[in-house]
Amino acid sequence: MSRSRLFALGLVILLSALALFGRRGEEPGEFRRARVLMGTVVEVTLLDGGANVDAEAAMAAAFSAMAEVEARMSAHRDDSETARLNAAAGPLEVSAATADLLALGLRVAAASGGAFDLTLGRLKTLWGFAGDAPRVPDDMAITAALQGIGPESLRLEGRRVTKREAVLHVDLGAIAKGYAVDRAIAALQAAGIRHASVNAGGDLRLLGDYGGRPWRIGIQHPRNPEAVLATLELADAAVVTSGDYERFFEIDGVRYHHILDPHDGRPADACQSVTVVAASAAEADALATAAFVLGPEAGRRLVEAWGGLALVVAADGTVSLSEALKERVRWP
Repeated sequence: MSRSRLFALGLVILLSALALFGRRGEEPGEFRRARVLMGTVVEVTLLDGGANVDAEAAMAAAFSAMAEVEARMSAHRDDSETARLNAAAGPLEVSAATADLLALGLRVAAASGGAFDLTLGRLKTLWGFAGDAPRVPDDMAITAALQGIGPESLRLEGRRVTKREAVLHVDLGAIAKGYAVDRAIAALQAAGIRHASVNAGGDLRLLGDYGGRPWRIGIQHPRNPEAVLATLELADAAVVTSGDYERFFEIDGVRYHHILDPHDGRPADACQSVTVVAASAAEADALATAAFVLGPEAGRRLVEAWGGLALVVAADGTVSLSEALKERVRWP
């Protein structure tokens, strides 16, 4: 199915869903709203925060916070800071928010030995996953797109960013959505909300618990879109899954997906999916990508060394998970 047809179908589903999200949820005191932001459907669910809390205003503040992140960090907007950074031939002063996110991304890049990389913009454009006609580039083009990338290719001094090479293109797609979710949660907290969830196409952050019990989060089976692989019971945590089923195309039975290995410029092939539980959605977002590229064992070690938890489905379908996560997982 083409991207345009998928988008049209998504709009039909979304418009139907909005009619439901505009009302109270099924549980007493539960409110939901949904909007399209950052190329996905974002759903905010909140529970009563008290008599003095304006739920509608809190929802509006959360969506506004995410829209601001999109405007500032999207590589597809000509007026974004990311676009200005990509066009810059010399040092560029960025906002405190962008500097903070770059700093986090560079820390994950260093910790993962470059498995997570903020400088894959040219490579991602080459594969074309963001457009209507993704393709398999030739070896020469991939080699050219990999020139100059890596954790050392960006230097951050306060809010001043310097690229090692002027042609380097930054892409925050593997971390900005998680960061936007974190900003939405911060906006809800500032509005007095104590229990809520923000879900941006699978990048999820939980605030508090769900009526005195944990939130129940279903993890999609990577090879069966109609099935749940497992359910996690969590509170006050972020959960992000990176999978080879999210954006992909197939040629002659070979699946080419959007999670690219910075070491060879091709889709990483050691995992089907990686789910990370961490303190923030930005951290979970970046760590899930890094762990997917590293593979089951090295990826899980990275996540755990960071203080997070991981559930990994290897390329052969084998499932492994952090020991501390076992008491929070329920299998179908």
